[in-house]
Amino acid sequence: MPRPKMPASPFRYFNSSPEIIRLAVIMYVRFPLSLRNVEDLLFERGIDICHETVRLWWIRFGPLFAADIKRQRISRMKGFRHWRWHVDEVFVKINGETHYLWRAVDHEGEVLESYVTRKRDKPAVLRFFKKALKRHGKAEKIVTDGLKSYPAAMRELGNEDRRQMGRWLNNRAENSHLPFRRRERVMLRVRQMKSLQKFASVHANIHNHFNQDRHLVDRPTYKAARSAALAVWQNLAA
Repeated sequence: MPRPKMPASPFRYFNSSPEIIRLAVIMYVRFPLSLRNVEDLLFERGIDICHETVRLWWIRFGPLFAADIKRQRISRMKGFRHWRWHVDEVFVKINGETHYLWRAVDHEGEVLESYVTRKRDKPAVLRFFKKALKRHGKAEKIVTDGLKSYPAAMRELGNEDRRQMGRWLNNRAENSHLPFRRRERVMLRVRQMKSLQKFASVHANIHNHFNQDRHLVDRPTYKAARSAALAVWQNLAA
């Protein structure tokens, strides 16, 4: 009986090692660094590449790594039924025009879904909710702000009774925007909705993976969790 073929390595057409590619991607996506900052830091470590190579690597491998991380998290949380989602939107400028980045965050502060739209109306909220619910299943409660598009969309979906709203209840969603805002300032500007959607999704999943709630645990526990996260990262797309 012939042996099943092993999946082809996604690194097979690249001269650099997977370890260097992973290092460049994590430096650019996880930390508030520009492409040229990453180029300089890698050169200091004896790796001589152009900043455009860093751009090529994150565009090619960032979504691949993020998809692996999201797949593993969804499989772990599939049987969990007591989810409390926090949903919020934040404006982002693309070529001078205002767009909206919607974000759903769970009870642990993990970003479940990011979605970019041109408008902040009921159809936009409806598309966002359908996408999030299809991937992650139903939530026990969904916390939103006072935007009227939320109850209108949830009424159509039949889950308006799960909605909660309060002055400070949605702080998790508000705080989830901060890492992206820091990253956005370094990027200076985004030229296309497609680019923003890709980077927001990749950034959210990689941030989730390395967010170990350091302020809630002692140092030995944090070091063990950080080592485990790095070990998983080194084996992504292997």
